[in-house]
Order: sequence, then structure tokens, then C-alpha cells
Amino acid sequence: MKHIPVLLNDVLNALGNMDGRTIVDCTFGAGGYSRAFLERGAKVIAFDRDVNVIADADKLKQEFGDRFKFVSAPFSEIKQLSADDFDDVVFDLGISSMQIDNADRGFSFRFDAPLDMRMDIRTGITASDLINNLTVEELADVLYEYGDIKKSHKLAGLLKEKQPKTTFELRDLIKVPGDVAPVFQALRIAVNDEMGQIKDALNSVDGLLQSGGRCICVTFHSIEDRIVKNAFNKWSVPVGDPRLPVVSKPKYKLLKTKTPSEQELESNPRARSAHMRGVEKV
Repeated sequence: MKHIPVLLNDVLNALGNMDGRTIVDCTFGAGGYSRAFLERGAKVIAFDRDVNVIADADKLKQEFGDRFKFVSAPFSEIKQLSADDFDDVVFDLGISSMQIDNADRGFSFRFDAPLDMRMDIRTGITASDLINNLTVEELADVLYEYGDIKKSHKLAGLLKEKQPKTTFELRDLIKVPGDVAPVFQALRIAVNDEMGQIKDALNSVDGLLQSGGRCICVTFHSIEDRIVKNAFNKWSVPVGDPRLPVVSKPKYKLLKTKTPSEQELESNPRARSAHMRGVEKV
């Protein structure tokens, strides 16, 4: 399945005129967002920890030269930039269709493969390692928090006992058909510390973004969306003691939340759970 950037037009509209601005694309993927920004006159600094995207990044580098820079690292490493390095930041969170459709990566229960699930295959523990390393209680917490698995403790005990090493072994241990996708999702999120990465990156953005800069986030999972929503709401409230006559103005203003149109959903079913949220620093 070809990767189609989700809510691209809404993201472009939220950013406005980007000619001459520098945008950090925190989730490069197949480069759809980065290309769109570059074609509209922006400079782009792109992050991605998946080494499989480097070939696509090299193509953009050849086409756009010094206007494009790729950093092969998690987007939490945005903290290595300075406030003068960029104007706006964009996140397209979650997993990409390329990762799901690559049979060898272990993200999908459609293919029999080693139970890996690492977005960065150079480092970290696999999903199989995670099951082995966690206690039953810790594994149950992962399944419940990130997959909403109702009988998480029972399933965690079974996984610890059987120690699945492949995607099909894991799939066949899950007795409730509707739990298969959520279990895979929960393990993937834990393996890649996806929620921790989002929190760290947003904390850095808050400290680096300058006046007039915008942060745009496209989320696909309710936990992702809650983290982004809570952060943006916190940033956009007045600062100070409300009992005092003078309260500092909020640091940010909220931009309009967007969800996919019916037309986009018809052409790209992957967009069905997407939400776009944004803020502008004032």
C-alpha cells in the first residue's frame, strides 16, 4: 500500500505561507510532508529513526540540495537544535504504511516474521525481548494501557509462558479475534517508547519555538491525541495567579482542530482515526 500523507492540505493551510521558513518534519516517513514543504519554498530539517527511509531522504537531498537536511535519529532529538535553527514543527505520529507492509519488520500479523517491531532496527529490544523481560504485571499494564485489553493479566501470563518468537506465534495465542490488532499495537508502542518520545519532543518544542512559530501534530491513537491535546491546552492558558488583577497572556493560541473529510477517507482509509491539532506561539 502506497503511503499517502494524511491531512496534508489541512497541515499546509495551518502553516500558511512557508516561503523562506525552516520547518522541522519530525516524522519523515516516505517524505510526503517534507516534499510538500520544500515545493512551497521552505527549508526542511527532517527526523526519522527508521534507517529504511534514508534512500527516500537522499532523493530529496539530491533534488533540493541544501534546503533539505535529514537527521537519522528519533524526533526527541529535536532538543539538539537551537531556537534559531527553525520556525515551525510538524509531527505525523504513529506507524507508517511502509513499516506495516514490510513483512520482515514484525509489525503486522498478516505476515509470518520474527517478532521485532523496532522502528530503529539498529538499537533497542524487540517485541519478543520485551515479552521475555517484563514481569506478568508489567506486561499486563502494557496490554491494558496501550491496547485496552480487558483480560490483560490472563493474556500476559500466557505470553510469558509460551514466549512467542514470531508474529504468527503471537497471533495464534490471542484467543479473542478482536484483540489481535490491539495487542500488536500495544507491544509496538512499548517497544518504541512512542508516548515517551512524544512527551520529550513536545517539551523541547515548547522551549525552542519562537514567536509566530507553529507546532502541528497529526495523531492516530487516542493516547497520542490526549498527550498532544493536554500539552497544547496547558500551553494556551494564561500564566499567573487568576486572583490577581494582571494575569500574563497565554504563550500560545490554539489552531482549529481538523479531521479527515469524507473525500480523503474514501481515497485513504488509513486516515480514519486522524486528528490534526496545532498551536502558534504568540
